[in-house]
Amino acid sequence: MFRAVCFDLGGVVFDSPFDALAELEAEHGLEPGAINRVIVSGTAWADNERGRLSPDAFMTAFDDELAGFPFGAEEVMDRIRNHLRVRPAMVMAIDRIRDAGVLTAAITNNWRETDGSTTGDRIRDHFDVFVESAVEGVHKPDPAIYRLALDRLGVGASEAVFLDDIGRNLKSARALGMTTIKVEDPAEALVELSDLLGLEL
Repeated sequence: MFRAVCFDLGGVVFDSPFDALAELEAEHGLEPGAINRVIVSGTAWADNERGRLSPDAFMTAFDDELAGFPFGAEEVMDRIRNHLRVRPAMVMAIDRIRDAGVLTAAITNNWRETDGSTTGDRIRDHFDVFVESAVEGVHKPDPAIYRLALDRLGVGASEAVFLDDIGRNLKSARALGMTTIKVEDPAEALVELSDLLGLEL
């Protein structure tokens, strides 16, 4: 029996930031995945997600890594912010899960804005536990971030389901013993989650 469900935010509870990047790449005639390759190969993004850089320091470092692109860090980040729209069906499902007595957690890689806020602030109240990489200093797929969420929930890994849209994040969670759902189509993911929980979502 599952006692908790853990959700990634971007690409699960929010629309995917990858869609925003793909849109920007298409507008400028860039090869698909070009921006993400810079993110993965560089250090600025990961350091920002771990809270190691101030917002200004991140923008400077990310601008350097985007050298040669027809846009800079500010345009990339603005595009992502504007694209992180809440998926109402997912939030409704989270509320139903809690109403049924199952715990919920957010496990998200994010960053702090200049005012100290994070993208998760607007839906924080829908979760029993909220684990943010920029606050904790560790990000997915590091197993430590999942253990942190499980400890705060007070459940074992085998008692928890985790939804994410990125395979490497799911792989790390599965290695701990969590049941995972890859979110490609949100509606299909909710059907799968409904079946696991025995709840109508």
